[in-house]
Amino acid sequence: MPPATPNSMSADIPACKILAAEYVRMSTDHQRYSTENQTAVIRKYAESHGMLIEKSYADEGKSGLDISGREALRRLIADVQSGTTTFKVILVYDVSRWGRFQNADESAHYEYLCTRAGVTVIYCAEQFENDGSPVSAIVKSVKRAMAGEYSRELSTKVFLGQCRLVELGFHQGGAAGYGLRRALIDDQRNQKGLLDFRQHKSIHTDRVILVPGPEDEIQTVRRIYDCFVTKGMNEASIAEMLNNEGLLTDLGRKWTRGTVHQLLTNEKYIGNSVYNRMSFKLKQHRVRNTPDRWIRCDNAFKSIVSKEIFESAVEIIAKRSARFSNDEMLKLLDSLYSRLGVLSGLIIDEQEGMPSSSAYRSRFGGLLRAYKLINYQPNRDYRYLEINQNLRKLHPEVIEHVTNLLINLGAIVSFNTKTNLLAINNDWSVSVVIARCHRLSSGTLRWHIRFDTGLSPDITIAVRMDSTNLLIRDYYLIPRLDIGSWPSRFAEENDRIFEGYRFESLDILGELAARCPIEEAA
Repeated sequence: MPPATPNSMSADIPACKILAAEYVRMSTDHQRYSTENQTAVIRKYAESHGMLIEKSYADEGKSGLDISGREALRRLIADVQSGTTTFKVILVYDVSRWGRFQNADESAHYEYLCTRAGVTVIYCAEQFENDGSPVSAIVKSVKRAMAGEYSRELSTKVFLGQCRLVELGFHQGGAAGYGLRRALIDDQRNQKGLLDFRQHKSIHTDRVILVPGPEDEIQTVRRIYDCFVTKGMNEASIAEMLNNEGLLTDLGRKWTRGTVHQLLTNEKYIGNSVYNRMSFKLKQHRVRNTPDRWIRCDNAFKSIVSKEIFESAVEIIAKRSARFSNDEMLKLLDSLYSRLGVLSGLIIDEQEGMPSSSAYRSRFGGLLRAYKLINYQPNRDYRYLEINQNLRKLHPEVIEHVTNLLINLGAIVSFNTKTNLLAINNDWSVSVVIARCHRLSSGTLRWHIRFDTGLSPDITIAVRMDSTNLLIRDYYLIPRLDIGSWPSRFAEENDRIFEGYRFESLDILGELAARCPIEEAA
């Protein structure tokens, strides 16, 4: 028997007690239930069901959108998979506390890892028993989809609200910047004071605006513009001058070409508020938006520099990039790569005599395309972008193949362009999802299946691609009632239960769609 630890059962604990662990999470979006309230419900459940909580895992102030920042959940799953834990039950307040994953299958996957290791997950405040029955699987699938949908709706509402506030002249997110400060104002626009670097407003009706900072910083900003526009100094020379004077940026760091360049191109120094230049919604993918999608309010704040000198600076930067031909820009990029052996947007922006990274994006339709033209392959494998593009083209081809197959068998098939669902004989629906093949460093293959759980199709056709992601390997036909218990990741060889749904072709659909006389069916 292993030695006792602070988290293990002591000798005086009755043997009949079921050992359990609790997992609690409180999001950054001010959820209704704190971790303390969750714990109170969990402890009450444990007491009434003869359980002893021997270990607690808590993620406080962590979003449920992904697992990357949730150290407690990651540690919990690692502990369970290690096989060294003594608890056999994990108690969670409800499905949403487990996570608001945008892919409901990700939530199911983490629960599956626990149940596969012999540890049951119980949602104490839910009205269903998580007993593995078809009913619980269906309810959990709905709950997971609702949890993800809540985040999507909240994200949309918050974004629209932030856009409206920007249009009204208020500052939304991000540091003020050198030479500026964030000021707190009330609902009557009376200034209440300045906010420190990490301070936030606490009253709902208060708002934040940008105001000029200390006089010495204001004069430094104006001197930077004067040196660049009037004296003809470049960004690197200005940064060197400021560093020699012992001046630091607003973040307490030394000046660089990039930080000077950002100061010279940011409209907040002429009082304009610009929002949504970059999107990172639901922690999915960072997107650099085109200017037509920016949200702006001109003359929202008191300016530090004149509009004329700002426009002159922007014009100088634009002409500096425009004078290079495509070939010249690529030669400069190739020379930089040969010299440093690595490229990035930040590295490009730090180079003197080169166009900015944004100029490369604008001229070549993205940095990756510019990299490809000089035969540079980043350490991170970006081939998935091309693969995903090919798979998006394949999806309608599979839809057409399924449609023609069923029509030839006498079925009535209609396609919904909004949901991408096929309706067969007006009785049941089909969704087609394509699983890209990933090759791990060990050489083994893996597939990640993303189900359309929000659409609730009766049958999901999961198309597995081969190792080249050019040809179809096989198909899985998965009924709606079984999706909740399915893993989202597949290997080359899987549990026999799941392999029973695998087919080399889609001919099996004919049996599902075929019509027969009532007498024969009877």
